[in-house]
Amino acid sequence: MPPATPAADNTRAALMMVASMAFFAVEDLFLKRSAETMPPGQVLALTGAAGACVFWALAAGQRQAVLSREALRGVPLWRTLAEAAAAMLYIVALALAPLSMTSALLQASPLVVVAGAALFLGEKVGWRRWASILVGFAGVLVILEPWGAAFDPTGLLTVACVVALAARDLLTRTMPARIGTFQVATWAYLGLVPSGALLMAGMGQSFLWPTPWQWAGLGGALVSGLFGYYAVVAAMRLGEVSVVAPFRYTRLVFAMAIAMVFLGERPSGTTLVGAALVVGSGLYAFARERARKRASLIG
Repeated sequence: MPPATPAADNTRAALMMVASMAFFAVEDLFLKRSAETMPPGQVLALTGAAGACVFWALAAGQRQAVLSREALRGVPLWRTLAEAAAAMLYIVALALAPLSMTSALLQASPLVVVAGAALFLGEKVGWRRWASILVGFAGVLVILEPWGAAFDPTGLLTVACVVALAARDLLTRTMPARIGTFQVATWAYLGLVPSGALLMAGMGQSFLWPTPWQWAGLGGALVSGLFGYYAVVAAMRLGEVSVVAPFRYTRLVFAMAIAMVFLGERPSGTTLVGAALVVGSGLYAFARERARKRASLIG
């Protein structure tokens, strides 16, 4: 069997990213329903504990050590902390804000990742892609509408979450190859348990024993989240950040459809315009990167 080429790796990574976004959109629906009827920190801690058990078993099956000093220092530790911060911010945003707005704001994540890849990983980003990043950030402002009476401050939780997610993805890219994907996932889910407890303490909430329907919702979030999480970690480690990251935009398509069908949401005009700016700028940045690569190959 011939060795995989970088182009083939990027194609497989892109497909993994699209699949992960579909799973995450479904997970968001389950998490939103759960966080609206239970303390958000409790939802975070329970899903973290369950997810850690699953990935721990998978890691053990591949002889990947979970209880390792490596998890408590350097890049793995910072990645776990970034994951925990993003999860805390996002679960509260899901509980308080419309899913359509939260999902639209989340689409700024690839732009932040591309900017971070240029600033911290040395990837080449030209002025046109920098301009598209600025247009995308303008789209974020349009969605938030900080100048009008419709401004919803809960949207800022998602903005902060986007920064944390970008840090997580960039740290994932720089992790040593010897660290297995199941190890990374287990550490991340373990980090959600104390994060959830901390969030409950900060919000002055106590544990509520879930009803059967709530357990079912948590189970749905767990299953879809596990598939999505594994796919996104594998995608970010297999392909180039600047090539794979733009495929995160497919999450908006899935999320908008779910929000309208299952939650009865109708995105506002400004949300749609802002989302179009964010997605359009990201797709342009992606196209410019592809053109640059083709030109370098021809040259």
